[in-house]
Amino acid sequence: MALLLGYDVGSSSIKATLMEADTGKVLAAATSPEKELEIIAEKLGWAEQQPAVWWDNVKSATQKVKAQAEFEAADVQAIGISYQMHGLVVVDKNKEVLRPSIIWCDSRAVQIGEQAAVDIGKEKCLKRLFNLPGNFTASKLKWVMENEPEVYSRIHKIMLPGDYIAMKMTGEIKTTPSGLSEGIMWDFESDGLAEFVLDNYGVSAELIAETVPTFSVQGELTAAAADELGLKAGTKVTYRAGDQPNNALSLGVLEPGEIAVTAGTSGVVYGISDKKNYDQQSRVNIFIHVNHSAESPRYGVLLCLNGTGILNSWLKHNFVSGEGLDYEQMNKLALEVLVGSDGLVIFPYGNGAERTLENKNIGASVHGWNFNVHKKAHFLRAAQEGIVFALNYGLGIMRQMGIELTTVKAGNANMFLSPLFAEAFATVTETTVELYNTDGSQGAARGAGIGAGIYKGQEDAFVGLRPVKTIEPNEKLAPAYQEAYKRWEDILKHELKRSR
Repeated sequence: MALLLGYDVGSSSIKATLMEADTGKVLAAATSPEKELEIIAEKLGWAEQQPAVWWDNVKSATQKVKAQAEFEAADVQAIGISYQMHGLVVVDKNKEVLRPSIIWCDSRAVQIGEQAAVDIGKEKCLKRLFNLPGNFTASKLKWVMENEPEVYSRIHKIMLPGDYIAMKMTGEIKTTPSGLSEGIMWDFESDGLAEFVLDNYGVSAELIAETVPTFSVQGELTAAAADELGLKAGTKVTYRAGDQPNNALSLGVLEPGEIAVTAGTSGVVYGISDKKNYDQQSRVNIFIHVNHSAESPRYGVLLCLNGTGILNSWLKHNFVSGEGLDYEQMNKLALEVLVGSDGLVIFPYGNGAERTLENKNIGASVHGWNFNVHKKAHFLRAAQEGIVFALNYGLGIMRQMGIELTTVKAGNANMFLSPLFAEAFATVTETTVELYNTDGSQGAARGAGIGAGIYKGQEDAFVGLRPVKTIEPNEKLAPAYQEAYKRWEDILKHELKRSR
């Protein structure tokens, strides 16, 4: 029996899934630690984690999986890794970590990225990087160079978080084109390392790891790693990808027009395109997707809305806390109000600057509040509608780039557990939404099967993956939603104009 083992290395926890290759059946799944991983913040805007802690919890999650399911270590044919994007790990010649990892939500390198865009030229950046340098991995490395020269002088290689976990498993330091693109170190014009970015930062290309395909044999478990994990030495590591490209893979989103949506604390829409294109205002990010090739190019267009489930959570803990309502009860109460919330409009932009708004931070706000009309239910509905409308506003950017929405897939979790939210999203975006019971570690397991050649084709990797629910647009409510969205958008445009 061929088994696949997938890991999802997040900033909150590490999850491991053991999957049966032939059926796609999950035999065991475990998360470590029980509480969220610590994020070190020595200064305002900083966010760091110790890579060794990730490895410790990879080992712990593996032991939990082994405790759940009886299997022979030799039956694990391949290992896949999904990981938190944009982080920086630096090691010396002995592969020892030199400092804590500067992770995705750290903002210390914002000004460095902004200056690089000016120095290189914004037009050149967008044309060749499809993004501005921003607060991504390359800019974080430049920060280390400027602020920790002693550490920088000892760097042998830089890695992304998933590259580090793969190194711990295989002893080899490698990365992928997709990984380089998420670090804004990939030149889409030459389809290679963006040396002009490194030159601007004064970084040697020798610090960049060897590049291997996303789906490929990227190394084998060393005897030491196998002993620590309780697995078989020689087991192949055959896949690695950042969490958002991997989330798309976990949903089977690989072809142009297919869209993966996540609506947790923040919201992410990840669409697939086969065209070299970018947004002139850099309101979305473009990365190389997991199944990209020169013959069949695939680019992931990522749109992020910072304020999504966090708005609903705020209402639960601050607005209806006295009544002790849970999310399901909040959803039912919101359904007592008609589409449009009787003119009440809420913007969910209270979780920092929004890229879709050209990095403006306009904050969350309420508009059209009438003391004689609006009650708790109106606020609960207007919040969910506001999140949907903000996601649709971002989707408009993707449509302007020529991306057509044919299929939308999402996990059956978070905001999509609300019937109101799910139906509103389908109706406002005019798409059919398919919901699945899957996650990043399952996607990593399926990716491992592809990379190991266990599946004949990529489509075979999704055996057993079926939608648990399908939501069609509500044609009867469509006119009301269109009217409500138009009102919401008009107010947003006014707010954006006022903030200039």
